[in-house]
Amino acid sequence: MSVDERFTTGFQEAPDAPPGTRSEIVTGPVTDWATDFSHLEPEWAADPYPILDDLRERCPIAHTERFGGGWLPTRYEDVAAVAYDTERFSSRSIIMGNFRPPRETAPVGSSPPISSDPPFHHHARKLLLPAFTRSAVAKREAATRAYCHTLVDALEGRAVVDAARDYAQHIPVRVIADMLGFPPEDGPRFREFIENVLEGVNKPPEERTAAMDELFDYLLDQIRDHVDHPRDDLTSYLIDAELFGQKLEALHVAGTMALLLIAGIDTTWSAIGASLWHLAKTPADRERLVAEPELLPTAMEEFLRAYAPVTMARLVKEDMTWRGVEMKADDWVLLSFPSANRDPRQFERAGEVVIDREVNRHVAFGLGIHRCVGSHLARMELRVALEVWLERIPVFELADPAAVTWATGQVRGPRTLPVRLPAAT
Repeated sequence: MSVDERFTTGFQEAPDAPPGTRSEIVTGPVTDWATDFSHLEPEWAADPYPILDDLRERCPIAHTERFGGGWLPTRYEDVAAVAYDTERFSSRSIIMGNFRPPRETAPVGSSPPISSDPPFHHHARKLLLPAFTRSAVAKREAATRAYCHTLVDALEGRAVVDAARDYAQHIPVRVIADMLGFPPEDGPRFREFIENVLEGVNKPPEERTAAMDELFDYLLDQIRDHVDHPRDDLTSYLIDAELFGQKLEALHVAGTMALLLIAGIDTTWSAIGASLWHLAKTPADRERLVAEPELLPTAMEEFLRAYAPVTMARLVKEDMTWRGVEMKADDWVLLSFPSANRDPRQFERAGEVVIDREVNRHVAFGLGIHRCVGSHLARMELRVALEVWLERIPVFELADPAAVTWATGQVRGPRTLPVRLPAAT
């Protein structure tokens, strides 16, 4: 058995870090989205676009006292300005909630590189690039396609299926499990981790802490297994990787694995699910893509624009006046890429889904130094998932539009998506 001193103790036993700050948990109906917004309320999850459209015209930088205070820019120009401004906005926490990690966690953050500020961010991101190049991703396409066919096979004979839980949500789980060298049968645990981290923001602190401990205990078990049994996967790569002539700190290894496990799964299954939802409720687009499969890459980019799953957060570094509003140090700023993607100042027919849109500089994968490192992988998974589904199930429709449910929080996609299939698949 190998021994790596970095991983001999649990993460809870690490030296005490500065405590950070907690704010009061505030829940309940929003009184005015311009002054009291919350991305965790059910009406936001169900359909945020009318809310964002209204704010973009009425109050383009909304404010809330919830979560200890935060801001919501809704115009493309303002979202982009924050995303590119690493001098005044920190990424040390990218989940807007009731806990702000201490400033001392910068520039590394808890989940590098997404939580890292310059100059550390550059080096942490560079470590991951080889695993997410076009050529590296292409090697995973055949296995992904075969798995999608297996999932469709399992639907045979069923009149109604949940296209989210029976299909979309399995695909990135398998891909990321394979990349990290995790047991594929642990998929249900991944779902639980994701929902705890992204949707449990307003849970009591002790519940949040317990959920994070469970996640990092799991990661530590996987790391130790890889130390004992190295193999050719991303976990072993991170264990052996070096920065500045030294192996990565234990929390860097685990934090990056947590990032890949959480962000690499929920964002992609949300994009797949939202695309299938659109096609289920829009027969003209579905029929056209079945008849013109060569249009799928263009349509896919439009689905990413119109149903961008990801919203990121930043923390204000110092008190300042920004675009006419008075921001305080450690105020949250919620970067709504979905809102930016529907700004009519940036896109013609911004509120429509135009599957043959030729010019489409959407920001579904973010902007600036934190643009998604896994965009090639996500695009491959989305394309293959839709190709296989449309090839095998060219006719389908929503079984009950009211039964579709959406995730709350900063990654939005269908959690349940009942669709009706023909008698035989």
